[in-house]
Amino acid sequence: MARPRAELPPAEALRALVDDEGRLAVRVTPGAKGEGLLIAEHRLHAKVRAKPEDGKANEAVRALIAAALGLAPSQVNLLRGATSREKLFRVG
Repeated sequence: MARPRAELPPAEALRALVDDEGRLAVRVTPGAKGEGLLIAEHRLHAKVRAKPEDGKANEAVRALIAAALGLAPSQVNLLRGATSREKLFRVG
C-alpha cells in the first residue's frame, strides 16, 4: 500500500516564519503515524515517521521543509538541536 502524501502548508506561510537571518525554528515529533508540517501558534511543527536514531528523523524533517519551500534538501541545514525536539534550521 502506498504511503499518503505529506501534508504541507503553503510556501508563503512557511517563509513568513523564517527570520531575517534565514533561520526557521521547528518542533519535531518523530515516530508519528503520518508525515507533515503544521503551523500552529506562529510555530512550525513537523511530524515524521522516521525514528530519532542515526539522524533519520532530522533528515526526514529537512526533506519536508525543502519540499514545502520548493528547495533542494542541500539548501536546508540543521543549525541546532540534533538530539532535541526543538530544532533550528537555516533555509535558502
